[in-house]
Amino acid sequence: MRRISCVCIKRIWSSNVAASAGIVKLWPKELTFESYEFVLSKGEFLASLWITVKRVVLGTCVSMILTILIAFPLSKGGREPKFRTGYAWFFVFTILFSGGLIPWYMTVRATGLLDSIWALVIPGAVPVFNVILLLNFFRGLPKELEEAAFVDGAGYWTTLWRIYVPLSMPSLATIMLFTIVGHWNSWFDGLVLMNSQHNYPLSSYLQTVIVQASLTNMSAEQLANLASVSDRTVKAAQIFVGALPILAFYPFIQKYFVKGMVIGGVKE
Repeated sequence: MRRISCVCIKRIWSSNVAASAGIVKLWPKELTFESYEFVLSKGEFLASLWITVKRVVLGTCVSMILTILIAFPLSKGGREPKFRTGYAWFFVFTILFSGGLIPWYMTVRATGLLDSIWALVIPGAVPVFNVILLLNFFRGLPKELEEAAFVDGAGYWTTLWRIYVPLSMPSLATIMLFTIVGHWNSWFDGLVLMNSQHNYPLSSYLQTVIVQASLTNMSAEQLANLASVSDRTVKAAQIFVGALPILAFYPFIQKYFVKGMVIGGVKE
């Protein structure tokens, strides 16, 4: 994967003739940024990028809130809340068995979410794997903190947002990274749930460009621009620009990611 990425980047920075002739080796040939200019000037690419940004923001917020609200009561021991074990197995059941692609699509269509941003957010709003990670992290926190909060008059809601959430930042950062990367890279649901190509998220748009590209779908202006850039370099530029936000975001959260995986994935 790293070798393929390096080759793509070198072709992006090389001229059309050099990339088409296959003479690009270690260094770019005839350095140029015309492929980036062509990609960033395309309205379809920028529109799909904006849809993905909205999806990531909405999907992350909804998923994080629901994950916290589900993991907190399921992390309790004893008989409180009632039927806690049954609820926990209900969520685990969804990991082992799924309804299938057709029932999933029919459910989304019946709720009227097709061809909207919420079709990309609601169906995957509760990732059970993230719930289990956060649940185990909550169980590892000292019970004395919650008991002290109850003595001072705090309820469950206050205890959750004033004690549990601030102490769970490493695990929450891990879950947030999983959610952001999942929404950013997801392409299949966009192809299935969006009736119009104008509503495709970035990953779905790139999939159609890379796999199903056709010269008949291009305008006269785009065909004229292809005379100065290579189709291969344009595709590579789209992939690189699409992956750049995640590459820039990951280093800032990597330390929390590693710590959260260790703490949330092991139960004492």
